[in-house]
Amino acid sequence: MSQTILITGATSGIGRDTALYLASRGHRVIGTGRNERALAELRDAGVHALRMDVTDDASIASAAAQVDAITDGYGLDVLVNNAGYGLFGPLEMLSDRDVRAQFDTNVFGLLAVTRTFLPQMRERGAGKIINVSSVGGRLTLPLGGAYNATKYAVESMSDALRMEVKQFGVSVVLIEPGYIKTNFASTTVGLLKDYSAEGSPYANALAMADDAESKLDRFAASPRSVAKAIERAVVSRRPRARYVAPWINGFGPWLTYLLPTSLIDWFFARAAGLRPASTVKALPAGA
Repeated sequence: MSQTILITGATSGIGRDTALYLASRGHRVIGTGRNERALAELRDAGVHALRMDVTDDASIASAAAQVDAITDGYGLDVLVNNAGYGLFGPLEMLSDRDVRAQFDTNVFGLLAVTRTFLPQMRERGAGKIINVSSVGGRLTLPLGGAYNATKYAVESMSDALRMEVKQFGVSVVLIEPGYIKTNFASTTVGLLKDYSAEGSPYANALAMADDAESKLDRFAASPRSVAKAIERAVVSRRPRARYVAPWINGFGPWLTYLLPTSLIDWFFARAAGLRPASTVKALPAGA
């Protein structure tokens, strides 16, 4: 059955592929984002495309009014909170501004959009909220502390919201992608360069991270695997609480439960190029 689905962050990556895929499956899809050229391309492909900045209350309210016009006041059957990006770097060096911006988009933006569209679902007694998290919401990597923290927050908020709104006939679902072949990695590497100053005590790890995109590409899954997981949640009468996409990525979090923390730390630190403390230079005075 065709449903009205709004997808945030639909102008690139997972969001774009999901919008196009669900539209091709007969759903009425409303894709939102900030890139006007990408929004125009979505319109050409048969997607209702609206400009919306999830960190701007006025922008969210404007998009909500347009959704009401599109749906004759009915609202959404499904909200897919997908907008987000990754900030990577040593926690010691990340600026407060950058960390706050990361939380503003990945956490507070998601919450603001949910609060806008949830009331109509609750009053109707039906609807679904699908939050795109990450296996990084259950598994923390070196240099990923800020990004992983936002995804842990999304996981926790989704778990609470799922229990809170079930009584109203509203389902809350988490989608947990692994490494997906999109422009996500190039964006995060671009942000990482701001923290790659010469002489940094984390220089080795930062240099390895800068080269990680090309190395990881061979292991990356298609965004279509995530789009199909979202579709399963959309069409299911009783969707699961979590869908890992692709499913094989679910082994990562389970290994962290089964193996000693010291072994997990050693493996990730080695993979990230983090050297033992005895080989690392101290920060320059005044840094």
